[in-house]
Amino acid sequence: MEAASKLDVEAIRADFPILQRRIGDKPLAYLDSAATSQKPVQVVEAMRRFTDYSNANISRSVHTLGAEATEAYEGARAKVAAFIGAPSPDEVVFTKNSTESINLMAYAFQNAAFDAAADPRFKLGPGDEVVVTEMEHHANLIPWQQLCRRTGATLKWIGITDAGRLDVDTVDEVITERCKVVSFVHVANLLGTVNPTSQITRRAREVGALVGLDASQSVPHIPVDVTELGVDFIAFTGHKMLGPTGIGVLWAKADLLAAMPPFLTGGSMIKTVTMEHTTFADAPAKFEAGTPPIAEAVGLAAAVDYLDKLGMANVRAHEKEFAGYMLDRLETVDGLQIIGPRVPIGRSATVSFTIDGVHPHDVGQILDAEGIAVRVGHHCAKPTCARFGVNATTRASGYLYNTHEEIDRLVEALGQVRKVFG
Repeated sequence: MEAASKLDVEAIRADFPILQRRIGDKPLAYLDSAATSQKPVQVVEAMRRFTDYSNANISRSVHTLGAEATEAYEGARAKVAAFIGAPSPDEVVFTKNSTESINLMAYAFQNAAFDAAADPRFKLGPGDEVVVTEMEHHANLIPWQQLCRRTGATLKWIGITDAGRLDVDTVDEVITERCKVVSFVHVANLLGTVNPTSQITRRAREVGALVGLDASQSVPHIPVDVTELGVDFIAFTGHKMLGPTGIGVLWAKADLLAAMPPFLTGGSMIKTVTMEHTTFADAPAKFEAGTPPIAEAVGLAAAVDYLDKLGMANVRAHEKEFAGYMLDRLETVDGLQIIGPRVPIGRSATVSFTIDGVHPHDVGQILDAEGIAVRVGHHCAKPTCARFGVNATTRASGYLYNTHEEIDRLVEALGQVRKVFG
């Protein structure tokens, strides 16, 4: 179906019953989609239909329900692959979330250290380097920290400018011939920065390093084509893109998945098993040990259908305009300091800020009393907070169902914060 040229936000909001809620006597303004998005009725109904009429385990039964469950699960994989431009559904691995996807990659490097026959791309030890950035979510920092600690490799990072952008002028200096993998955030969850990929990817290719993206905040919001990006792997999660919790995605190139040792072992990921030895199945089964999140995959497929119908270019256009409006309006609040890019170019509709003399938790509580849901804290990005000299921020994040009126309410409520705290 051809997407409309412009999102009909009111029609979209009708698909989200939770947006009709009231918090006390105030209508809900949900501005926390960077943490988790809401689900449209189409996603909930798809999961309910599967559970009510086709619930069974996959790939293990010849009965009708088992066949239907397997078809639904593998159909979801195919839809996700098409959504991100993957050459093959077999390059899509279902995980629990982005965190597990990134850990899967990191443990592939660690496990390879104990296998003399492992692919040399995964061999990591003293003298080797792993590169991230200073704006990573902890999910794309700590797994690589731990990998370096266990293997003796060195962790390095690309810094952040005062404007909240990556310091790309240092890329050639940070990514050296000793680098084995570069893993960086596509869209930063605290700063809202949309990072350029080409310069980093080019340098990584020059030194023979693998390249990965934490795409948790990009796949739900902007058109993503893994082939065009030219990276080796990406991670993202269902619950930030209108889907359910409990399901995430690792996409990696087929040759990489074939060479990687598995992360989890057990049922469903084997070819043969004896008491002495096991051979593993081909990807993606090799990385999906045990019973997978079947109903959640059905829900994710429905979320992909919903986004496809809207058109990701339209979603991105809506959010860019929304980000511009939010930035302009927040600049009118006395004592408010935006942490991150202050223009809607190269940024998402996620805006973090501080207010002079007011702790973000106090801000969040007052906003909640006005029916406005935002995020407060370090947003699992403590090094980013440290870079800008703050312990925490308030974060307002928009999505395809948000309106200008909700931003106006936010700004009015922030004015009340200033009055309460002088």
